[in-house]
Amino acid sequence: MKTLLHICCGPCSIYPLEWLRTEGHRVQGYFFNPNIHPYTEYLKRRETLEAYAAQVDLPLIVAKDYRLEDYFRHVAYREAERCRLCYTLRLRQAAGVARRGKFDAFTTTLLVSPFQKHDLIRAIGEAAGREFGVSFLYHDFREGFKDATQRSRDLGMYRQQYCGCLFSEYERYAPGRKKDKGGR
Repeated sequence: MKTLLHICCGPCSIYPLEWLRTEGHRVQGYFFNPNIHPYTEYLKRRETLEAYAAQVDLPLIVAKDYRLEDYFRHVAYREAERCRLCYTLRLRQAAGVARRGKFDAFTTTLLVSPFQKHDLIRAIGEAAGREFGVSFLYHDFREGFKDATQRSRDLGMYRQQYCGCLFSEYERYAPGRKKDKGGR
């Protein structure tokens, strides 16, 4: 099965890529993450993924444009819904790329993090799949999170401490701010 793997960062790609390959999928990675801020953070994550993809022979599509404005247009004045809006933006884009590339299915590394909202990701992925006519492959990749985290450290990969969005980074550092477990 030809599968497009939406990837948020290199460390999060380790387990999903291995699982998909073990299950017989021909995997191509896709990096599209306009939510990641600041731009220097975006570049670190992209460069880490590109280096890892070269090491593990993963063909990789990197979105040509950063689309910062699209992200902020989606979440402005709806910050409480930012995760849903962010997932929708990225998974709809991945579904469109999967359809144009004639992939059998698409999935996302967002499903490896215990900090993400899995039920919401699954619902949005399935809706995007129906809209674009390509199957969303759901698998709970959290089972490999701890091992992949250690392996990414052993490989010396850049590891971020927040999901990437400006709001998550603010919550990480701002004194007295309640941390939203839907981020990172």
